[in-house]
Amino acid sequence: MAKVEKSNKQPKLVKKGLFYKIKSNKLAYGLIAPALIAMFIIHLVPIVSGLFMSFLKLNQFTLKQFLKAPFIGLDNYKMVLLDPNSTMRSGFFDAIRNTAIFAVGCSILVISIGLLLAILLNRRFKFQGVARTLLMTPWVVPSFVVGLLWGFMWQQDGIINKILVNVLHIFPEGPFWLTGPRVMVAIMIPTIWRTVPFVMLMILAGLQQIPEDYYEAAQIDGANAWQKFTQITLPLLRSVLAIQILNGIISYVYSFNIVAMMFGHGAGFPGKYGDLLMTNINRNSFQIWQFGPGAAATVIVMFCVLALVGVWYKVFQEDLVVND
Repeated sequence: MAKVEKSNKQPKLVKKGLFYKIKSNKLAYGLIAPALIAMFIIHLVPIVSGLFMSFLKLNQFTLKQFLKAPFIGLDNYKMVLLDPNSTMRSGFFDAIRNTAIFAVGCSILVISIGLLLAILLNRRFKFQGVARTLLMTPWVVPSFVVGLLWGFMWQQDGIINKILVNVLHIFPEGPFWLTGPRVMVAIMIPTIWRTVPFVMLMILAGLQQIPEDYYEAAQIDGANAWQKFTQITLPLLRSVLAIQILNGIISYVYSFNIVAMMFGHGAGFPGKYGDLLMTNINRNSFQIWQFGPGAAATVIVMFCVLALVGVWYKVFQEDLVVND
């Protein structure tokens, strides 16, 4: 008898191209086309304008000319990165350092607190609905209002110092929170307070999609609570956490409202320990009238954020794959 040879070769999967997907889903793509075109225009026009402005000598004297302002090439970028006499460069690297600390610290704390609260709220207990509503309250408050309120609370004679000194007796006298190294704490806490509810809500939605059968099977196998958390909960929440990390990085790098409103109702200076990229660029662009260097700094920040998004995509690429 002739032997039948079995082939171990797996059939190659043909990757479907974009045009094939559009052709197969004409109605769906047709319905989202107007929104995509509008978003393309809304995003493209400011990006092109910002890039163009970064190559112009644009200040209070040439602002009226705008499109006809003198073209100076990369001089604005040199002013931001290399010129020691530039007002833009003097605080730009401090702002980069502060923004990095701010973004990393807020990301870690917001994800950790949001995850903890989501796990607690995912359990059945009395007044569960009331607890969810109360925890969502900070997210409803506008960010500029948060900045104003916390700005008053952080004053030396504000409510926070009164609690720390008179109630908890942690400090002998009220410390300064809006000057010096403590400024970063004063900025991060209200940002975390306002951001946690949204992250908590997203993680809670992810937790409710995990089948209870997984936990029951793990219980039968003798898994403890920590093993269930690390082997079931976290792996199945990776895609949700990935999106929240990306959203957090972008929003923290571009954070402005809370910090601006805490210091002089939008016109103040947080100091070298609290000045973030957006407050630095805003102050130099609209108070010192250096629109060209401000645009160049914005472009630099944009490309840095794009690089961070690229790293994020590499790390979480497998969690974002959608099977066609």
